[in-house]
Amino acid sequence: MEKKSQKKILKGIVVSDKAEKTCVVSITRLKKHKKYHKYHKVTKRYKAHDENGKFKVGDEVLIEETAPISKDKKWKIISLIKKSNALDQEKKEEQ
Repeated sequence: MEKKSQKKILKGIVVSDKAEKTCVVSITRLKKHKKYHKYHKVTKRYKAHDENGKFKVGDEVLIEETAPISKDKKWKIISLIKKSNALDQEKKEEQ
């Protein structure tokens, strides 16, 4: 019986949406120091494929590992977890 490989799924925040069909997603996790056994934050940024360009800066999204789409892009956005409220804040400031 063959075993299917599980695709990695990560949760992060969109930090850039300036490129066409691409978003940069920042993933933050806690890592334990080998010697001192304290936890510290480690942040990594992934380029993820966004076909329709519907995700904006500040949105919380799920990304899934895929076959390489381009040189740096090996992830795609699969779903939106939480919409950013940056647009609501801008509208309030204008009023």
